[in-house]
Amino acid sequence: MARDTQSITKMSRREGYALHPKALKHMVKRSTIPGQHGRNNRRTTTSQYSLQLREKQKVKRLYGLLERQFSNLMAEANRKEGQSGAVLLQLLEKRADNVVYRAGFATSRRAARQLVSHGHFTLNGRRIDIPSIRLSSGDLLVVRDRSKQTEYFKKLDDITGNVEPSVSWVKANRKKFEITVVGEPSRAEAEPEINEQLIVEYYSR
Repeated sequence: MARDTQSITKMSRREGYALHPKALKHMVKRSTIPGQHGRNNRRTTTSQYSLQLREKQKVKRLYGLLERQFSNLMAEANRKEGQSGAVLLQLLEKRADNVVYRAGFATSRRAARQLVSHGHFTLNGRRIDIPSIRLSSGDLLVVRDRSKQTEYFKKLDDITGNVEPSVSWVKANRKKFEITVVGEPSRAEAEPEINEQLIVEYYSR
């Protein structure tokens, strides 16, 4: 399975946005972009294209997609009814790895992606290992009985801080290790610091 193996802290510095919780402290220490000329770069974005490109890169990296995956998702969003940018975010939010993250079963989307890809969950009774599987209202994710015996899930509350789901369309039962999708993602509950219109403009060039 292809994935982006670049340093998440370097990518966060490049986009000027914390793509992972651990990137925050690194960005405080080193706010410049990575590379030998980073200190000389004043982050002055002068063109509309630059703004569009950086926004696309930020969102692509935030959700952990490769370029082809992201462009295919944008093409699908354009074919659906509604505003393409809002539809794109909805499709991203409904990914299995994002749902695990939103439910509070992982501290980051990267960690959630690993949990799903290692086959720790079943979806409606069937084992899954593809993070990009799209969930719908009524779907049920459950940690497999075998996986419940691993150190990670035994110490889940210690690792994740026993947090509640961060969105209203996802419900979690931590005692039963269950995650239920109870609605559809809304734009209001997606990442707030995203300008999806810039992404639409980038792909409409």
